[in-house]
Amino acid sequence: MAHSGRRIFISAITALLAIPASAAEIQHRTEYRVTLAGLPIARAAFLTEIEDDHSYKIAGSINSAGLADLITTISAKTSVTGVVRDDRLQAQKYSLYYKTGKKARVYEVSYRNGNIVSATTTPAPKRPKNWIDVTPGDMRSVLDPISGLVFTGDTKVCSQTLPIFDGETRMDLVLSPKGDEDFSTDGFKGKAVVCGVRFVPRSGYKKGRKDIVYLSKSDRMEIWFAKSDAANVYAPVYVRIPTEYGMVTITAVKYGSNS
Repeated sequence: MAHSGRRIFISAITALLAIPASAAEIQHRTEYRVTLAGLPIARAAFLTEIEDDHSYKIAGSINSAGLADLITTISAKTSVTGVVRDDRLQAQKYSLYYKTGKKARVYEVSYRNGNIVSATTTPAPKRPKNWIDVTPGDMRSVLDPISGLVFTGDTKVCSQTLPIFDGETRMDLVLSPKGDEDFSTDGFKGKAVVCGVRFVPRSGYKKGRKDIVYLSKSDRMEIWFAKSDAANVYAPVYVRIPTEYGMVTITAVKYGSNS
């Protein structure tokens, strides 16, 4: 998998893993297991802090494990800060530090009222001729890839399109309802809302890239959301991402329990 392909994969994981705490809890830790075709390839952990002034911070780490470590070491650290406004988590700053082998890159995005005001990549990448540039229109009314998938308890979770920007690629995640499923893990047991997901690339990627074309044509991607009664939010607990190498699954091994 190419460097940019791995970064898209890491961004997809960060977009699907963050779970907030209620203000009374102050800190809330969640942990995840990531597998490819049933084999462990990564582990992740996220810590959320919400202050009395409605500001929030979510910090996460992702590290390759098992089979993936035999190929190359992958690690990432990500964070987002913002405010809770109108029953939504609205980002102000998002960052992703991504390292594969000896190569590292940092993505930083600043938001104002849901619009991107700056986006930088360090070191600056060399773009191929068939690169699809992100347009000014694509920078308006967007969500960060972490808190953008957290919804208040009265939201119709699976009836919306999520405009995500991960620091390089602008994508839409089109959610559609697929019913409920039983789900249990440390800290949660009950029904999860199942959403089908259609991946629609908008800009910020190389035209014709195999992994993006494959995912955009697939109808097998799913996100399961469980409701945290303490925080009164829905957040992902199980994710299926089809790839050319097999099905990637992301499963919460802790949900709603403090470390």
